[in-house]
Amino acid sequence: MFDSLSDRLQEVFKKLRGHGTLSEENIQEALREVRLALLEADVNFRVVKDFIAAVSEKAVGREVLKSLAPGQQVIKIVHQELVELLGGSSVDLDFGGRKPVVIMMVGLQGSGKTTSSGKLARRLQKEGKKPYLVPADVYRPAAIEQLTVLAGELGLPVHPSQTAQDPVEICRQAVWRAGEKGCDTLIIDTAGRLHVDHDLMEELGRIKSALQPAEILLVADAMTGQDAVAVAEKFHQDLSLSGVVLTKLDGDARGGAALSIKKATGRPIKFVGLGEGLDALEVFHPDRMASRILGMGDVLTLIEKAEAAIDKEKADDLAQKIRQDGFTLEDFLDQIKQVRKMGSLEQIMGMIPGMNRFKQLQNAPKPDERELAKVEAVINSMTAKERRNHAIINASRRQRIARGSGTQVQDVNKVIKSYTEMLKMMKKFRGKPGGLGGLVPGGKKKRKRPKGLFR
Repeated sequence: MFDSLSDRLQEVFKKLRGHGTLSEENIQEALREVRLALLEADVNFRVVKDFIAAVSEKAVGREVLKSLAPGQQVIKIVHQELVELLGGSSVDLDFGGRKPVVIMMVGLQGSGKTTSSGKLARRLQKEGKKPYLVPADVYRPAAIEQLTVLAGELGLPVHPSQTAQDPVEICRQAVWRAGEKGCDTLIIDTAGRLHVDHDLMEELGRIKSALQPAEILLVADAMTGQDAVAVAEKFHQDLSLSGVVLTKLDGDARGGAALSIKKATGRPIKFVGLGEGLDALEVFHPDRMASRILGMGDVLTLIEKAEAAIDKEKADDLAQKIRQDGFTLEDFLDQIKQVRKMGSLEQIMGMIPGMNRFKQLQNAPKPDERELAKVEAVINSMTAKERRNHAIINASRRQRIARGSGTQVQDVNKVIKSYTEMLKMMKKFRGKPGGLGGLVPGGKKKRKRPKGLFR
């Protein structure tokens, strides 16, 4: 989402770093470029004005202009102010008070409330909680069925709502049923409209009065830009929101909503949706998002994704196989599947520091998800014997594998070559003292936690 803004800002900072010394004029010129970049990213003009004023006040100070690396100092200030603009720090859900804890999901129709309710339930389920899903949208066709299907996928209980019922009565009954089933969290998927209207807000107000929810989360579509900010202000004015869930942050919108919504409403972004899967809901970390926008990567999130995707027993088993020269094409396929669990290649690359500069190169290759899918298809088309011993795959076998996977023989050759190159690399590392300790999952080398960006 922030690619365009990130590219613009990096160009500005590249010029700043090119100056051995900086004058107030240099800094003001750079900040004019930053201002234009933010406005083009659809950030609210009042938010941009305040942001530039805050950066300017700190950037033209004596300690910056007289420092050995003034360009770096300005970038540091921009980073700090971006973190503040995005909310300062991540904010948890409130699980205090009486049980079940009621979480009310509100927003316009089409913003992703129902899917986000399922994603949030999945997240809480993984944290050891017992959510109870409540479809309270009796107006949209199939809304109740959609949430019921999601609950079935997650193996979670769902309230048996009927379209003829009053939404407030549905929610009251759900509280009693949740307690009866031993559930500690109630997630209510409320109705939406195509725009904010009196009937919608009146109904949501009645649900709020009846249940006194611990959390009222606005689900806002990041693709709508400034409209998302206006919607958030209206919902907060009428319902007093506790936070925001920003959906479709993996899309190609300009990112203005994410950079404006906290400042406009005073309420934090608590979660962001980064994909279609039920696991694609992440806690929003302002410092990490600011680092991504400035092209500094996000190593902590990358590590967390890797730890969540990699099975510990499989990792230990793989380490043993590599040490004993037993890494097969089946293991190769398993590693590809685990990488794909971490998210799209573009997302993963965006978390690696310095990758943004690589992407800006004229002939830099772009990550292609289809290539990984092709590798999976090729290996899946092999027999179990072929996967365990690639040496038996002769010309006729390659033709059969190509036909079975819907690819060309050249694609099969490419997969086998990639695999054999990996085997060669592993052999080289095995020959070095402690060579595989920090590279193989389950190895003994201790991983160092990344230091802060500017420490």
